[in-house]
Amino acid sequence: MRSLKTKLAVTMLFVIFAVILAITFLSVFFIRNTATRKSNQLLLMLLENGKYSLDYYFDSVQNSVDNITSFVESDLEGLSDAQLEKHMENAREYFDYVISQTNGVLTYYYRIDPAVSSKVKGFWYTNLNGNGFSEHQVTDITQYDVNDTSKLVWFTVPKFQGRPIWLPPYITDNLDVRVISYDAPIYYKGRFIGVVGIEIDYSAMAKEVDSIKFYDHGYAFLSDADGTLFYHPYIDVADLPNGTTVHMPYTNTADNSSVKYVYNGVQKEAVWLPLSNGMYLNITVPIDETQGEWRGLIVNILICSAIALIAAGIFLVFILGLITRPIEELTEAAEQIDKGNFDIELDYDQDDEIGRLTKSFKKLSGNMKAHINALNEQAFIDSLTHVRNNGAFLLAIEELQEQINNGSVDPNFAMGEFDCDGLKRINDEYGHDKGDIYLKNACSTISNVFKRSPVYRVGGDEFYIILQHEDFHNREFLLSRLDKVIDEINASAENPWDQVCLSKGFAIYDPAEDNIVQKIMQRADTLMYENKRERKMCRET
Repeated sequence: MRSLKTKLAVTMLFVIFAVILAITFLSVFFIRNTATRKSNQLLLMLLENGKYSLDYYFDSVQNSVDNITSFVESDLEGLSDAQLEKHMENAREYFDYVISQTNGVLTYYYRIDPAVSSKVKGFWYTNLNGNGFSEHQVTDITQYDVNDTSKLVWFTVPKFQGRPIWLPPYITDNLDVRVISYDAPIYYKGRFIGVVGIEIDYSAMAKEVDSIKFYDHGYAFLSDADGTLFYHPYIDVADLPNGTTVHMPYTNTADNSSVKYVYNGVQKEAVWLPLSNGMYLNITVPIDETQGEWRGLIVNILICSAIALIAAGIFLVFILGLITRPIEELTEAAEQIDKGNFDIELDYDQDDEIGRLTKSFKKLSGNMKAHINALNEQAFIDSLTHVRNNGAFLLAIEELQEQINNGSVDPNFAMGEFDCDGLKRINDEYGHDKGDIYLKNACSTISNVFKRSPVYRVGGDEFYIILQHEDFHNREFLLSRLDKVIDEINASAENPWDQVCLSKGFAIYDPAEDNIVQKIMQRADTLMYENKRERKMCRET
């Protein structure tokens, strides 16, 4: 093997075989791990999105019933028929107000215990056709044994539980409609008076759960921690005897929220999260479906690797020409860097002159990219609050304006302006270091509530936020959440600079009127100053 060409050919053949085999095995390892991790992440993300949607749905009903319970118990002045009749009228008006702001209500009711009054029974309103609520004849409670919690469950269960409760699915009285309900007992001076409740359409909840799909045979269902099903796409829960427990192959009360198990001979993976109403949202999917893609990809990689190994031996003479390939790659990489593209890939890693030059070139490229990124961070990040600064805000406005001009803008967005009240007073009385703490607390509060929206500090005490996507659609909830968080912070603040005092104004983009972004900003600014004046008047009074 004196020939240099032979030595080079043998050496290259050995290197090619070793590299391809190493890449193949590493690819199998990393693809498997990466695909499994990504599949789990997607499954958990789908679960969290489903939990958020269902919690919002259930919380709306639960909060409404809790508000109604507080009202009716405070409105009761006595238990005579005349007092109860007057109380019923007040309750009707309050029910009408609360129900109009609650999503998905099928029926609502306020029923008086026959032991309290035989004349005043309460009321029951239904909306079966979606055209509005109408009063329905109430169920005759006297024909049931009120001590039997298997009958008239919407009345007997909360009565004997003595607390508000979500009930499993049942067929509502006289309507032959499957519902789930949230019911609360009413007390007057410690005595049980009756029950208030809201029933929601079981099919509407079922559609919400059925919309959670994962691969071909993954599905979601609702249960409690003991295994009692509230909804399952393949089990008719309403036909199960009351109190029947379906024994699942895992428990929701496990230390972790993910488990692999075998069910009917099929290996599955399940994840779950508790909902705000005490139910559990479960998602289960066959493991074959989550691993099928990466297994097929690995088979293809193995086949391609074998073909490559065979081709390498046959076309060795052409491989010799690839000796110059690293130099060509370096040339191409230099051209890309000259154009400003630092995301280059250089695979040559041999310990020779070209290999050392390639490593140095990659290191230089990485250092340049890191340096440029650091400069960009310094240019567009506010040094005090670490949110985006006015320069970043101007770029965002320019981008929005371009989208408005070319018609590509998503019309569902809004702009909000915040102003920190009393910053000058804190600076003057306690020093600018305390004023900085005050600003950072305000910025942190805004960022924590509007986690999915960019926050900009555009002035000393002025911040802007651009609401899009989920934050835009949930803006009312987030604004309410912001007020609640501020109240909690201020209630526990020990110093004036630890408080958060914000005036705010939000303006929604109107495609018919807002041809320039500044119009939206002007409306937000006007609303912010109106809010500032209102808050000042409230403090003065």
